[in-house]
Amino acid sequence: MKDFFRSTLAALVALVLFAGGVVVVLVGVAVAMGTAKPGLAPRSVLILNLSTSFPDSVQDASPVGLVQRAVGGSEEPALPLAGVLQALDRAAHDKAISALYLTGNVMSQGYASGPAALKELREAILKFKAESGKPVIAYNHMWSRKDYYLCAGATRLYVNPSGEVDVTGMAAEPMFFAAALKKYGVQVQMTREGKYKSAVEPYLLDRMSDASREQLTSLLGDLWDEWKDAVAAGRRLAPADIQFLSDEKGVLSGLEALRAGLVDKLATPDEVLDELKAAAGRKPSDLEFPQVDLDAYMRFPVPAQSRNRIALVFAEGEIVDGNGRAGQVGGDRLSRELRKLRLDPQVKAIVLRVNSPGGSALASDLIQREVIMARKVKPVVVSMGYLAASGGYWISTYGDRIFAEPNTITGSIGVYGLLPNIQQLAAEHGVTWDGIQTSKLADPTTITRPKTPLELARVQAMVDGIYDQFLTRVSASRKMSKDRVNEIAQGRVWSGLQAQKLGLVDELGGIQDAVRYAAKRAQIEGDYRVDGPGESHSLVERMLRLMSSGDDHGLSESRGAAAELRGWFEQVQGGIQALNDPRGIYARMPYDLNLR
Repeated sequence: MKDFFRSTLAALVALVLFAGGVVVVLVGVAVAMGTAKPGLAPRSVLILNLSTSFPDSVQDASPVGLVQRAVGGSEEPALPLAGVLQALDRAAHDKAISALYLTGNVMSQGYASGPAALKELREAILKFKAESGKPVIAYNHMWSRKDYYLCAGATRLYVNPSGEVDVTGMAAEPMFFAAALKKYGVQVQMTREGKYKSAVEPYLLDRMSDASREQLTSLLGDLWDEWKDAVAAGRRLAPADIQFLSDEKGVLSGLEALRAGLVDKLATPDEVLDELKAAAGRKPSDLEFPQVDLDAYMRFPVPAQSRNRIALVFAEGEIVDGNGRAGQVGGDRLSRELRKLRLDPQVKAIVLRVNSPGGSALASDLIQREVIMARKVKPVVVSMGYLAASGGYWISTYGDRIFAEPNTITGSIGVYGLLPNIQQLAAEHGVTWDGIQTSKLADPTTITRPKTPLELARVQAMVDGIYDQFLTRVSASRKMSKDRVNEIAQGRVWSGLQAQKLGLVDELGGIQDAVRYAAKRAQIEGDYRVDGPGESHSLVERMLRLMSSGDDHGLSESRGAAAELRGWFEQVQGGIQALNDPRGIYARMPYDLNLR
């Protein structure tokens, strides 16, 4: 027995020493990599593999998550949008870059790769083409609607002879689970302010209300018009031509797409490869050609810049009470970050990028307070991404200037209370509760029984009060009468285009437009740097990522019905976990739209 313990202890010590040695080696290699100056061969082709998602920012994983990703290879590819935009702008003026090659199919993770984000990326690609005079070559076996939208304006656009081009229209499929909650004995009571505030409907109904259908029809119409206009302009067609193809064919074969003018040529991979070699000054017989992936190019060192900082701050995901987790906007965490930037004398302006459907009313108010305080000492400019609705608009409304894309989803100025209870579910399993109260409102947050009429009335009064506060804040910040705000509020979502006409948004534009305005407002034009996004993973993490998976160029990502079903369940689970407001009161947009 003594020998057994001795050998076991020795094995454990050896394992610890081995693990420590691996870490030391990784750190050493990472340091060596960090001190190296990556070079770029002349006439390199810049490759943007679209088989990724484009969130506003990429958050670091926790140490546990890092190990899990390294061991299990479960990391989802993602490139921060603002970093991609900066890299494309830099590449346009980089003499070592000869062309831009686009391929792959865009992925959507959470609130990433939304219509507004793709519009910004598309405009950056067109800007690269116009300012550099370098060719933009785009090729795919199958063009999905998202990546075709990005690439329609390419210099040369190809599809495989056996491939397809998707020009199907847009659709939204809100999910309803009231029947499921009823089946399992979970009851839900609600209070709300706003005719269109339909975020509670999935818990109460089995289909959209008339008001919700009205606003969603209008919103999708705006998004679809923007898509058609962009694709038609890129292909020198009329929007009516695109509508006809969408109505009559939806998905076109390669030959049909060529005849319709949606692509320039049917091409095989070897033909495209020869064209890329020519762009890089190589012959078809050459085995390789100089190239660089955009994610690697993003990490190339740039010359030292100004001490004047414009800080990019990201509010991406559900707004929750506390610090939140990855993919959420923690009210406490973001408030601290804004406070720190307000007190930093080197930060001359703040650009708050909002990509959020809202969430906790309390957390939204904490963040808004810090925006107001920051505005007293330096410009705070808001850039709206895919979503800046309800609580997302709450935290935006006091910006010195608000930028949104025409296809941004915003507004949804309204409030609701969601009050579930599990009395029936528990009773079916033989579980009951009994209790004592010293007053009629001693236990308003219990989930063991339905709320009493008095409790419901108090929650409704709180919802009414917060809605009135919402209207008051928007009225003051946007310089509109309170009655006018109430007319366009009611929980209704608007496109960015509509929001600008209504006065909820100042200007149509993306994150780079917001940065330029912030520099002008801070009087530091031509002498500033942007704290900004680039992939924030440490060098050690990059080494672990390299060890955990190879580069499959996006060919093996999980797709199909099973992956879509899993995504739905994860979305529902994440939405329920985000309902953590201590009062059960939320400023959140209607539904998770599931745009298709």
